[in-house]
Amino acid sequence: MDFSALMTSAGINIGLCALFLSLYSILRKQPTNVYVYFGRRIAQDHNRETECFTLDRLLPSPSWIFKAWENTESDILQCGGLDSVVFLRFLVFSIRIFSIAAIVCLFGVLPANYFGRDMLHKRIPFESLEVFTIANVIEGSRWLWVHCLALYIITFSSCVLLYHEYKSISRLRLAYIRNSPHNLSHFTVLLRSIPNSGVEMAGDTIRNFFGNYHGSSYLSHQLIYRTGKVQKLMSSAEKVYRKFVQLKLASCGLNTRQKLYRCGLCGGDKSIPFHFQRNEEDLDEKITDITTADIFQEQEGCLAAFVFFKTRYAAAIVSQLMQSPNPTLWVTDQAPEPRDVYWSNLSISYKCLWFRRVLMLIISVVFMFVFLLPVTFVQSLTQLTQMKKMFPFFRDILKMPMVTKVVTGYLPSVILLLFFYTVPPVMMLLSTVEGSISRSDRKKSACHKILYFTIWNVFFVNVLSGSLLTQLNAMTRPNDLATQLAEAVPKQATFFITYVLTGWVGLCSEIMQIFALIYTFVRRYICQLDDDPQLVPTFPYHTEIPKVLLYSLLGFTCSILAPLILPFLLVYFCLGYVVYRNQILNVYVCKYEMGGKLWPVVHNTTVFSLVLTQIIAIGVFGLKSSKFSSGFTIPLVIGTLLFNEYCRQRFYYVFTSLSVQDLIEMDREDEISGRMEYIHEELLSGYYKFFPAKDSNKSDICNVDDGATTATESNQFSSIFS
Repeated sequence: MDFSALMTSAGINIGLCALFLSLYSILRKQPTNVYVYFGRRIAQDHNRETECFTLDRLLPSPSWIFKAWENTESDILQCGGLDSVVFLRFLVFSIRIFSIAAIVCLFGVLPANYFGRDMLHKRIPFESLEVFTIANVIEGSRWLWVHCLALYIITFSSCVLLYHEYKSISRLRLAYIRNSPHNLSHFTVLLRSIPNSGVEMAGDTIRNFFGNYHGSSYLSHQLIYRTGKVQKLMSSAEKVYRKFVQLKLASCGLNTRQKLYRCGLCGGDKSIPFHFQRNEEDLDEKITDITTADIFQEQEGCLAAFVFFKTRYAAAIVSQLMQSPNPTLWVTDQAPEPRDVYWSNLSISYKCLWFRRVLMLIISVVFMFVFLLPVTFVQSLTQLTQMKKMFPFFRDILKMPMVTKVVTGYLPSVILLLFFYTVPPVMMLLSTVEGSISRSDRKKSACHKILYFTIWNVFFVNVLSGSLLTQLNAMTRPNDLATQLAEAVPKQATFFITYVLTGWVGLCSEIMQIFALIYTFVRRYICQLDDDPQLVPTFPYHTEIPKVLLYSLLGFTCSILAPLILPFLLVYFCLGYVVYRNQILNVYVCKYEMGGKLWPVVHNTTVFSLVLTQIIAIGVFGLKSSKFSSGFTIPLVIGTLLFNEYCRQRFYYVFTSLSVQDLIEMDREDEISGRMEYIHEELLSGYYKFFPAKDSNKSDICNVDDGATTATESNQFSSIFS
C-alpha cells in the first residue's frame, strides 16, 4: 500500500466522522430523540423538558463536547459508578502513554526507518508505506539502538503510569466498599446444592443446619423456588400496571387519540382502558385461584437460597469456608447485590456448572477458528494479486487507481469491523449459558471472551498470514512464532493503521446510537407504542473495553515498527474520551456495579501487550543481525514480568476479596450508630424488591423465611397493583 491509499482511507473516514458528528449534534436537539440521547437523565429525573422550536435545532454545534468535558470525575462517579471511572482512567492512561510514544518515535524512530537504507526516495504521496517501517532498515544497521532506546522509554513510562493508576483505582475501590454501608450482599451468602432430607421442608433443613453450626451469627434465609405459573402471572401483572401508568399520564390531556395495536395496520374496536380493565379482572381471578398449597407443593424444587447473617464478617467467613465434608453439598458463595442477581441461572445445578463451562470454552474456541474464514477473505483484499486470482472478472476495474486505493486502503478494515458486530451477542449468550449468577459476572466473562477473540483474530491471524493454509502451518510451529511475528507485523502495520481509522467511525456511530434510533422509529411509528423509560441500556463494558484494549495492543506492537500509527491512535483515544464521557453522562444508566473489577483485566492485557512488543522486538533485532539490541531487550522482558507480579501481589487482592479490618470496622460503626437493626430489617425484603419479574427469563421466585413464619406468596403478588 502506498501513502496515497492511506490518505484516501483517512479522507473517507474523516468525512464519515464529520457527517455522523454533525447529524448527532442536530438529532440530539430534537424532542422525539430525547429517550435515545438522554435516556439516563430521563430515567433518573422521571421528567422531560419541552422546548419551543428554534432554528438552533437544525444547526450542528460542538456544545456537547464542552458539556462532556466540563464534568468532573466525581460527576462521572455519581452518574456511572466506579466502573465508568475505571474505563475513562484507562483512556486517559492511553492518551498519556501514546503521547510519549508519539514524541519519541516520530522524532527518533521514524527518521531512522525512513533513512534506514541507501535508496532514491520518491515524493511522499507516492512512497510505499514500508519505507516508514523497520522493514526499511538494513541488517546490522547502527541505528537499531534508537529502536531499543525508544522501547525502553515506552516500557518504563508505561510501568510508571500503570502503577500510578493501579494504586489510585485500588483506593477508589476501597472507598467504594467503605461508602456502601447498606450493601446487602455483604451480609448475604448464596447457598446452592441444598440436600433433600425427604423428611422436613427445605426451609427447616437450612434453618437447622445454620442454626446448629452458625447459631450466633445466622439471621434468616430466603428460599428460591421454581414457580413458573405464578411468575407468568406476575409478569402479566407488571405489564398491565405499566400500561395503567402510561394511560394515567396520557389522560391529563383533553384530547386522547386511540392507538392501534401491534404494527398499526390492524386493530380491534375496543377502547384501551376497557381492554386493560378486562386484563386486570382476569389476572385477579387467576391470582386468587393460586392457594398456599400450590406454592408449597413445589418446595421440593427449591433451587437455592440466600442466607443472611448478622454481620459482614460472619457472611464473609461462611462464603469462603467449605460447609460439609462433601464439597458438592451446601455450596456457599458471596451473594451478588440484589439488583445484580441473574435469577434464571440460579436454577442451574451446581454439579452441572463445570460441564457447562467446559462446553462453552470448546464452543468459543471453535467459533474463533470458524472466524478465520472472514479474516482470510479480508486479508485477500489487501493484496491485489490474490484479488485478481480470486475475482478475475474484476481485473479491469481493479486497474483504476481510485478503486485500487479504496479496495486496499478502506474496504478490508470496514468488512472486518462489520463481521465483528456478530461477536458480542454470541459471547454474551455463551457467558449466560455458562452459569454466571450475577449480571456483572456474566458481562465480565463475556468481556474476557471477546478480548481473547479480538486479539487472536485481529492481531495474530492477520499478521501471521493472509491465507488459511499458511495460518494453520504457522500454528504447527510454535517455536518460530517470534520470528514469524517479527517478519509479519511490519508488513501488516499498514492494515492496522486503516483499522484504527475505521475505529474513528465506530466511535461516531456509537455516539449516533444508530440501532437505538432505528428501534425507536419502528417502535413509535410502526408499532404505535410510547417511549418506555425502562428500556434505557447499561454501558456495554464487555464490548468497549476489549475494543479499546485491542487498539492499545496495536499501538504498543507497532510503535517502534511502524510509528505512523501513533498519531491516528492519539486521535482515536482523544475522540473516545469525549464520546464515552458524553454517553456515560447522558445515555447509559448504571443498573448494577462491578466495583472496578475490570481494572485487573485492563492492567494484565496492557502488560501482555508490552511483553508481546518486546518479544517481537527481539525477533526483529535478531533478523536485522543486531545482537546488542536483541540481548539488551531480554532484561526488559524480565523486568516487565517482575513489575506485573509486584502489582499482582500489592493490589490484585483488593479487587477479589474484602479485608477483615474493613468489615469489622463497618460492623462496629453500624452497631454503635444503631443502623444494624435497620439493615437486618432491610435484608428480609431487600432481594424480594428485585424479584425476577423484570428479568429476561422469569421462572424463579423468592420466599422469605425469617426463622419463625413464612408469608404466603398470594398476598405478596397483589401488591403489584397498589
